[in-house]
Amino acid sequence: MTTERMTTERMSTGHTSGGTTTPDPTSAEAGNPEAGSGGTKRGGGRERHTKGLLKGALRGLGLALVSLPLSVLAFALTLVSIALIPAGVGIVTTPYVLNGARTYANWRRVLAAEWGGVRIPPAYRPVPKDADPWARTFGMLRDPATWRELLWLPVDMTAGFVTALLPAVLLLYPLEGFALAAGLWRVMPDPYWYGFVPVGDRTSALGAGALALGLLFSAHFLSPSVLAAHYRLTRAALSPSQGELEERVRVLTETRRDAVDTSAAELRRIERDLHDGAQARLVAMGMDLGTIETLLDKDPQKARQLIAQTRKSSVEALSELRELVRGIHPPVLAERGLGDAVRALALRLPVATEVNVDLPGRAEAPVESAAYFAVSEVLTNAVKHAEADRIWVDLHHTEGHVRVSVTDNGKGGAAIGAGSGLAGVERRLGTFDGVLAVSSPAGGPTMVTMEIPCALS
Repeated sequence: MTTERMTTERMSTGHTSGGTTTPDPTSAEAGNPEAGSGGTKRGGGRERHTKGLLKGALRGLGLALVSLPLSVLAFALTLVSIALIPAGVGIVTTPYVLNGARTYANWRRVLAAEWGGVRIPPAYRPVPKDADPWARTFGMLRDPATWRELLWLPVDMTAGFVTALLPAVLLLYPLEGFALAAGLWRVMPDPYWYGFVPVGDRTSALGAGALALGLLFSAHFLSPSVLAAHYRLTRAALSPSQGELEERVRVLTETRRDAVDTSAAELRRIERDLHDGAQARLVAMGMDLGTIETLLDKDPQKARQLIAQTRKSSVEALSELRELVRGIHPPVLAERGLGDAVRALALRLPVATEVNVDLPGRAEAPVESAAYFAVSEVLTNAVKHAEADRIWVDLHHTEGHVRVSVTDNGKGGAAIGAGSGLAGVERRLGTFDGVLAVSSPAGGPTMVTMEIPCALS
């Protein structure tokens, strides 16, 4: 009975021929990819592991050969350009050099994510592209990410180069040892060092082969860890520090507080406008309607006059309500978007204003509202204080930012400071991680540039 059961089980799993197990296609295990002999699973796993080792070694070799000259070049150009700032040449060259270094660092971030599964988010402070070279240079130099990348470049060209190259060395260097053991030692100078083994005869050549076998065995276990260490080293050097994260939290806390204060002040303004304007007119209309009721029979002529006056008051109250609603959220902004809202805003100005819009979609409603009222404040300042006779507004979306530039040919001298309308604009934009840059030399012209990070739909 026991022998019969063993024979049945053996038939159900297949038959053996020449040491190879062939599954029975009629068995349940044949249709299950997880079933089969343990040797088949282990064989597939070894094959995948071998392919992974080869792919990792090739990627590491290519990365080492490409990254070393690029890291050295970026580091040298950055140092030279910064050193030339006192001479004036670096003011012009430094933004371009730093942009090149950032492009290279971002490429390495992409490789770390795609090849190593290590994500390294960039943390650059935005710098308006329309800023003058002086502001652009020192704006980038004040960014901690710039110095973090400058410190990363020497690390990458030393420890990074070694950790990227080592997986390929662990796989390729044993080939030389096997070749020496196979007879290559005869044509090599005596003694020829392979690692720490001096090769001069067959016995030492076999020792080199044994060392090569040990290196190949080590590569099986060490190569993935070494390559992972390379990506972790890149992340450690390029990731923001704890201090920067704390600074970021502080800035977000301040902008949130400013947003709450602004919202509270806006609510008080709306309440005041309703109480002093539309509400007063509506109360007066109610009193006039009561008077009209008593005069309809006694003095129809006087009643008709009050009716005309009440109708006029209703029109004025409706106009005030419309202006109030427009101040909260202009209908054209909700219906047609930021571009047309800015065009409509420019048409109401007493100064000739040219508007150029290039927006392939719409931003989120809060972003559009913040940008609209920021532009409105800047245009109001230009009309009131700049003594300009022409204004240009450029509105477009680029690199994940809505950018607005307002330029006037007035007297200049605008600055962001306490009590300035531009300070309020800066606080409004800061709620959305936006930035404000002002270029306004004495005598003009004045250029105010605003950027808000957002995606268009």
